[in-house]
Amino acid sequence: MAITAALVKELRDTTGAGMMDAKKALTETDGDMEAAVDWLRTKGLAKAAKKSGRTAAEGLVAVKVDGGKGVAVEVNSETDFVAKNAEFQEFVGAVAEKALGAGDVDALKAADMGGKTVEDTLTAKIATIGENLSIRRMEGIEGGTVVSYIHNAAADGMGKIGVLVAFTGDDAEFARGVGMHIAAVNPASLSDADLDPALVEREKNILTEQARESGKPEQVIEKMIEGRMKKFLSEVTLLNQPYVRSEDGKTVGAEAEAAGVEITGFIRLEVGEGIAKKEEDFAAEVAKVAGG
Repeated sequence: MAITAALVKELRDTTGAGMMDAKKALTETDGDMEAAVDWLRTKGLAKAAKKSGRTAAEGLVAVKVDGGKGVAVEVNSETDFVAKNAEFQEFVGAVAEKALGAGDVDALKAADMGGKTVEDTLTAKIATIGENLSIRRMEGIEGGTVVSYIHNAAADGMGKIGVLVAFTGDDAEFARGVGMHIAAVNPASLSDADLDPALVEREKNILTEQARESGKPEQVIEKMIEGRMKKFLSEVTLLNQPYVRSEDGKTVGAEAEAAGVEITGFIRLEVGEGIAKKEEDFAAEVAKVAGG
């Protein structure tokens, strides 16, 4: 029986197996879909489908740098235990290496990894590791020079927070210190010019309403808003933030200038950022089991 692309897709959708594994299963069973599912199950390659609905909010962020180019990738697992697993860490490192040559997550998933796509390799890892895994996102940056910083490192080049800093100048150690600052403070943008206008407008509206509730004259209110917006911008933009390693409270921008460095961009990825984690009610679960 001819093994068509439609048959392979149907088997992949049913089992969550990789494309090559699905094709082999259909070839081995002469196109019998039910037998192909059983074949995959016996090989341990259909397990991924059962796990694909689970929330994967743990994992690692890995960073790779090649001269003036850097990339950060978040690969998620269900538990922190797996994030400490050597097989998972090796896979994450290999994914980050592939990401250097990929333009986005889709291109990364389609990239070749030892004769299989990254996505198919991921599916196989789900089966062998026994948890749902996902390549959630990647971001790249380019500049004169790029340095990386990993917070709470689990292995070389990977941890819970990954930061890349693009800069011009010769003081890479200072730039790496700025990476540490970014990991700790989490600025919203590099400078006022890069800040999302919608975020600025929303904050201004809130501050305006707060100021008007004071009942003070309009001229005074305008001065209040101006001062509070200046404070807001100093809190959320990297170059205007007080540098965490400064001994006299100078801003990141001022310290960079003194070091002969211009910070031109940054990336910060944190594991599980924005993922709604399912909260388990252990007491309720025990009561449910006890009640039969």
